[in-house]
Amino acid sequence: SQLQSFGLGEIMADTGSTGGDDGMAAAAPAYRVLARKYRPRDFSDLVGQEPMVRTLRNAFAANRIHQAYVFTGVRGVGKTTTARIIARGLNFERADGTGGPTVDLTEYGVHCAAILDSRHVDVIEMDAASHTGIGDIREIIDSVRYKPAYARYKVYIIDEVHMLSTAAFNGLLKTLEEPPPHVKFLFATTEIRKVPVTVLSRCQRFDLRRITASDMIAYLKVVADKEGIAIEEEALTLLARASEGSMRDALSLLDQAIAHGEGRIAAEQLRASLGLADRARVFDLFEMVMRGDAAGALAELREQYDTGADPAGVIADLCEVVHVVTRLKVVPGQPGDNTLSESESRRGQAFASALSQKVLTRAWQMLLKGLAEVQAAARPIVAAEMLIVRLCYASELPTPDEAIRRLKAAPSGADAPARASSGGGSAGSASSAGV
Repeated sequence: SQLQSFGLGEIMADTGSTGGDDGMAAAAPAYRVLARKYRPRDFSDLVGQEPMVRTLRNAFAANRIHQAYVFTGVRGVGKTTTARIIARGLNFERADGTGGPTVDLTEYGVHCAAILDSRHVDVIEMDAASHTGIGDIREIIDSVRYKPAYARYKVYIIDEVHMLSTAAFNGLLKTLEEPPPHVKFLFATTEIRKVPVTVLSRCQRFDLRRITASDMIAYLKVVADKEGIAIEEEALTLLARASEGSMRDALSLLDQAIAHGEGRIAAEQLRASLGLADRARVFDLFEMVMRGDAAGALAELREQYDTGADPAGVIADLCEVVHVVTRLKVVPGQPGDNTLSESESRRGQAFASALSQKVLTRAWQMLLKGLAEVQAAARPIVAAEMLIVRLCYASELPTPDEAIRRLKAAPSGADAPARASSGGGSAGSASSAGV
């Protein structure tokens, strides 16, 4: 029966039993990383994707379920996980045979565990990065004609779909446009522009957003509490900032921080273990650079490097500071970075009032070009120091329009000979020759 088909595997997986009959105690289950342990199991667990969940909820309620969906977004925001949850909702069925397609997955059906663990016979997951050819797609085309063995729908989840070859995409078009009623396609990709428009026109597209810093901090706090780990608020902010909107990256960094902190995660320890720079010290470095204090800026950069900060990371943080200050100058009160502390926001406002837009633009251009140099250099710290020196000396230079105004205001060397020659005599010729 269906219960026997899926229940036994679930029990053995949960207990870690080897199936032996020698009476030995079951082996301890293997450690699961946080990114897998806390992977969302239903739509209520998805963080930061409320617009997509609302659309799907309304579609399921109105029985307007599309034949193909494509999910796009940066790494670690839940594309493949969303596809599995949809496959679970499409095939939801209780043990007594009741139930239908739904997004309200508060209880487990007979197929749910197997689908979430990627071991259900009717939910086929394929990695397009390793199955790129027309032969792999031909297997799908040949199998879609057969009805599902146990579930309601046969669901094909193709991860990194943009990796398929042109022939594979073309071979999939007809089946994707007119699939059998028992087949659904779910695609996930980080490079939506590489997917042919002929494929996108046959799918409903969902752009999964980066996880906001506030949502990520709240979720990481919940995970830390469940793991029994004490973590400082500043450390949570550092994790959210370093993950750049990717929940998987944030959980992986939290895993690393837990191993390093031995039960307690402090911000200072986190900076040391991950090679992150102290944001307050980055603001100090930015102030020295804008003051033209090359000696102080070089000393500060070297101190951060000696404490474990990555030179390219420090330069990238300087870019972020310039961006924050520029936003505060253009749109006062809106730094565009909600991970800033009150002190950092106050310092940013002060910089925005003191520095001109032209100076900030020049600093941004130099930092952006210098960042690539630091990343490519054989010794990044040397390249970073040379960039800091350039920035310090550039801070004393006038902007191009200021230089032009000064040239126009001051009498040039070329004007004097012209005036002298107009008076007659050989002095003008000598002056001109001298110039």
